Amino acid sequence: MKYYKNDDFKLFNGDCIRVLSGIKEKSVDMIFADPPYFLSNGGITCSSGKMVSVNKAEWDKSNGFKEDLKFNKKWLKACDRVLKDDGTLWFSGTYHNIHTVTYALLEMGYYIINEITWLKPNAPPNMGCRCFTASHETLIWAKKSKKARHTFNYKFMKELNGGKQMRSFWSIPTTPKREKTFGKHPTQKPKELLYRCILSSTNEENLILDPFCGSGTTGLVAIENNRKFIGIDIDECYLELTKQRILQLD
Repeated sequence: MKYYKNDDFKLFNGDCIRVLSGIKEKSVDMIFADPPYFLSNGGITCSSGKMVSVNKAEWDKSNGFKEDLKFNKKWLKACDRVLKDDGTLWFSGTYHNIHTVTYALLEMGYYIINEITWLKPNAPPNMGCRCFTASHETLIWAKKSKKARHTFNYKFMKELNGGKQMRSFWSIPTTPKREKTFGKHPTQKPKELLYRCILSSTNEENLILDPFCGSGTTGLVAIENNRKFIGIDIDECYLELTKQRILQLD
């Protein structure tokens, strides 16, 4: 169901697989997906010095390996239909989901361009003290085939990195409070992270799609940099948050 629309961005409320079926085939230049990590297992973490539950919502609960893999295959197939032949797909994750999504993508014949390690220098401490502190996430950047001619703005990324080639290890703090003015999402990504993904792999006027748009950081960065955006989320509350964040740019 269409939630909001203007000339540069559209927001849809509903299951992304169903919504994607109504979007024009091969119309999207780049997809950034932050799918469920399936982390809501009753554990605890530290946030602002307080012990809090890691549980986020029903959408983040695992249904077992086979069902989680089946879900990942479904949304990836739906994304593949709308992605242009020379378009690229980014997705983020932790060890809880990154391997199953990557497996599903490779099974579809996709080619991995890069694996990016996002280091979180301000990651919360390990409350259980039974393993190493989780302080990074992985981003996979892929295209439909090895021969597909994808966009990579090499010179711009080199300039952004002080004249040196940008490497695949990015140290970026987690989302600052100033980016949560209108509210927050439990898996909100910092603008700097999306800035690198979007500016490296798209050009102005390109269409970017986020099938799990959450608080809309992908859309915000896209609109700020003269791209067009389609966002999908199953939770109407987060779509309202996305709308408010983007409209404040006017």
